[in-house]
Amino acid sequence: MPRFTQKLPKYRKHRASGQAVVTLNGVDHYLGRHGTKASRLQYDRLVAEWLASGRAVAPSSAPSHAALTIVELSALYWRFAQSYYRKDGRSTRVTPGIKAALRYLKDWYGREPAAEFGPVRLKALRARMVQDGHSRRYVNDHVARIKRMFKWGAGEELIPESTYRALALVEGLKKGRTEARETAPVLPIDDAAVTATLPSMPEVVADMVRLQRLTGMRPAEVCLLRPCDLDRTGDVWLYRPASHKTEHHDRARVVFLGQRSQAIVLRYLARDPAAYCFSPSDSEAKRRAAAHAARVTPTAYGNRPGTNRKRRPRRSAGDCYSTASYRRAIHRACDKAKVPRWSPNRLRHAAATEIRAKFGLEAAQVILGHAGADVTQVYAERDLAKGAEVARRVG
Repeated sequence: MPRFTQKLPKYRKHRASGQAVVTLNGVDHYLGRHGTKASRLQYDRLVAEWLASGRAVAPSSAPSHAALTIVELSALYWRFAQSYYRKDGRSTRVTPGIKAALRYLKDWYGREPAAEFGPVRLKALRARMVQDGHSRRYVNDHVARIKRMFKWGAGEELIPESTYRALALVEGLKKGRTEARETAPVLPIDDAAVTATLPSMPEVVADMVRLQRLTGMRPAEVCLLRPCDLDRTGDVWLYRPASHKTEHHDRARVVFLGQRSQAIVLRYLARDPAAYCFSPSDSEAKRRAAAHAARVTPTAYGNRPGTNRKRRPRRSAGDCYSTASYRRAIHRACDKAKVPRWSPNRLRHAAATEIRAKFGLEAAQVILGHAGADVTQVYAERDLAKGAEVARRVG
């Protein structure tokens, strides 16, 4: 197998001409007389430009504005997006949307010059998305992703700046002024539906649901809860997630846990401080233990515990729930309880609605973590006091 390396291309001597040379993406670049300071500076400049482009395009061999096709621009942007839109070592949910938008773009205009893609073609592509039955918000998001790619291309000097400026003039679809369908708003989940679903959930998932309903956490914040992230010095515990949605905006996130929330979390703290509190492997172990306790066949007969398991299963329970696995667990419980499916985001909406009705809009913003990044230290302290007071009264 080939050995991959991250080393820089070498500064070499071309024996026939006596010049220095460097090879970038299979293209030789001659730098002047070998060993001179000028050739070294030329080498440094070319390699720096090549690295700045993500090792994708050699500087002097980059396609001209007229020659670069949309397929080529999309390939370069996709390579950039995969490395840029990452969090905690994994791709974010942004990348699937980018891939879907680029698929639309390449299907119709893939072989066309990227510099010639203008507002009329973008509107035609948008109309196709509407005809395919996509919602107004979905279409606007895709159009924004396509504009963002052309903005990146202009910033990398791959296409003229005027191409992006022209596309930026295309406004998004307006509600009531387009044939694109509208999506239903995310409404708070009725507590009666939650109560009816809880008995059908695994114990761990049920506790996650109860905790999220009390605190208004995001689903990802519930999944990532660890003992080391909890400050238990006061009567109201403070949970500061190690990773959260708005951290790239330099915003702090604090979740307040009152007495009822603490009672739920307390059962999951007897573990390694860096281990996740709500673990699928723990949930699976509890399910197997419950099944074994309900066993009717004597252990001397039939399969003994553990003998009918695969040695190398294709899938096994992990150490941490993802937002997707958390949502699927809730959906399975809804199907089992014969309740219309609901998703964990609706728990956050329900908590926000209740807190706003009882304590006002500012309190809801504090609890949900919607404060701006430029607040002063005094305002932050007032927010903490208000959040603690809400947690004491709500539980």
